[in-house]
Amino acid sequence: MMTTTAVRAAAPRSKRTPRTRSRSDWRGWIFAGPFAIVFTLVFLAPLVYALGLSLFRDQLIGGTVFVGLDNYIAALTDERFWNGFLRVLVFLVVQVPIMLGLALAAALAIDSARLHATGFYRIVIFLPYAVPAVVAVLMWGYIYGDQFGLTSNLNDLLGGDVVQPFSSQWILVAIGNIVTWEFVGYNMLIFYSSLKTIPSELYEAASIDGAGAWRTIFSIKIPAVRGALVIATIFSIIGSFQLFNEPNILQPLAPNIITTFYTPNMYAYNLSFAGQQYNYAATVAIIMGIITAVIAYVVQLRGSRQEQR
Repeated sequence: MMTTTAVRAAAPRSKRTPRTRSRSDWRGWIFAGPFAIVFTLVFLAPLVYALGLSLFRDQLIGGTVFVGLDNYIAALTDERFWNGFLRVLVFLVVQVPIMLGLALAAALAIDSARLHATGFYRIVIFLPYAVPAVVAVLMWGYIYGDQFGLTSNLNDLLGGDVVQPFSSQWILVAIGNIVTWEFVGYNMLIFYSSLKTIPSELYEAASIDGAGAWRTIFSIKIPAVRGALVIATIFSIIGSFQLFNEPNILQPLAPNIITTFYTPNMYAYNLSFAGQQYNYAATVAIIMGIITAVIAYVVQLRGSRQEQR
């Protein structure tokens, strides 16, 4: 009798389980639904629309026609596109290591116990990142101007055109200086936050073993910020391939040096808004997005493998 009663009592519970699970599933979708809708409208929909644009071409005769991959073939053989791509690639290889090295050095200096007023230095180094990008470029453009500003005054003092930031040899260095000035503080904060997560026991063990300051840096601190370094590198790679604000704002000051296709983003922008070639501009943007995603993924993969070791 007791066994039969227990079975009867347990039977209704098993019937209620699917209903409970379905209700919990719906509740989960209620919470995740708004994000999914915003993600679809803001992220996926523009990608699908750009991909659709890249498969068509607007012609004088016949209007907009489907051309398949012809735009991609034209972009991959476009000399202007590859000139801009190689320029930002050189910018990436040279500027990013310098910027991350300065940011890491600043983070290590602030984290050390030998530097006084660390809060003040942290704010001063981070302050340029708080300046709007347009304002920062305009400020440096005024400094770089050879007919006005600090550069002009310096050349007058030296008695010749010694400093020429807007020359073809130095314009990329000048842009790199602006980007470095803007983002050293941002990357420094990432490294500094990672350094603060190191357990104090490691420092105590290193002190007992007789490790000096440099040994502590290379054996404890730098390995600890390796994950943050990978993240900062990925962000910097994406930012380098998206280089647009600095050369675009400086173009009126150096129109003969900074062309409309100086970077791939500038090329796509001018194709779209100045040349009304929306389909080809979408193609250039998609190709750059794919290249950026592939390189960023490779860096992330290599960084994760080194962390596992």
